[in-house]
Amino acid sequence: MAKIETIGILTSGGDAPGMNAAIRAVTRAAISNDWKVYGIYRGWEGLINDEVKLFTTESVSNIIQRGGTILKTARSDAFRTPEGRAVAAKTLKKYKIDALVVIGGNGSLSGAEELAHEHDIPVIGIPGTIDNDLYGTDSTIGYDTALNTIVECVDKIRDTACSHNRIFFVEVMGRDAGFLAQNSAIAAGAEAAIIPEDKTDIDQLATFIGHGIRKSKNSSIVIVSEKDGGAMHYADRVRKEYPEYDVRVSILGHLQRGGKPSAFDRILASRMGVAAIEALKEGQRNVMIAIDQDQMRYIPIAKAVKIDKPIDPELLTVQNTLSI
Repeated sequence: MAKIETIGILTSGGDAPGMNAAIRAVTRAAISNDWKVYGIYRGWEGLINDEVKLFTTESVSNIIQRGGTILKTARSDAFRTPEGRAVAAKTLKKYKIDALVVIGGNGSLSGAEELAHEHDIPVIGIPGTIDNDLYGTDSTIGYDTALNTIVECVDKIRDTACSHNRIFFVEVMGRDAGFLAQNSAIAAGAEAAIIPEDKTDIDQLATFIGHGIRKSKNSSIVIVSEKDGGAMHYADRVRKEYPEYDVRVSILGHLQRGGKPSAFDRILASRMGVAAIEALKEGQRNVMIAIDQDQMRYIPIAKAVKIDKPIDPELLTVQNTLSI
């Protein structure tokens, strides 16, 4: 790989707490190696539209504690096409950007891989998504903060549920991955978690009704991933099939994405940002930075985005055991 003198950095897809910490780490680690850094605003759409700015170390001052992303993010239909990616590559060439660091989730890194292969551009991915659904990494940036936000909300919902003897179905993000639902259910003491990874023919709702409600309990919380109708679907079923129960729904929505990143996410993002620059120095390309048993690893982007990340069966056992 040719010597690197200039890199670009962008955030894409849904924002996640800790992205700013990653931007800061990548920028300062690159500058410490005497590389130029260009911040690309609004993700792939901004790269196509030439929304590029030279970054200095001051550009990333006082951002480690901030949620969201200072680089902004946007969906880009144009980048999904070969023609759009060709325009993006032309922008990189205009600024003599030798390599690109992309912070985002599955879709963002899939786009990075396509750009890399079509235009021979070295790309390093940093997993930034609250869903924690990228294969090969124990955690993604933003997941810990979102998990803590959910637990805080569920604790407050429990107060109301207890006061009124209600069943609350609480919908959380993670359309295709149940990590947020499963772990928040354990942490908040919920009676059940309904997740997309449960592929069995067992009716999860019927199981909950049969085993998760006892006369000694004056409230019940069920955490539901947003897929297939989410919490409203299951609440409607209870109203029709078990009319004796008082049911409410709370959809947490985008508040899960917001807020100051936790210490864990700030540290993880900082380590991954530095690791991204180290990867480029080593000649790595088209890999995602991952954390595995507290060590930084390199995972091929193609592998990270195409292999489904499994839920640990132990979590299911813990949930079922403690919900009696």
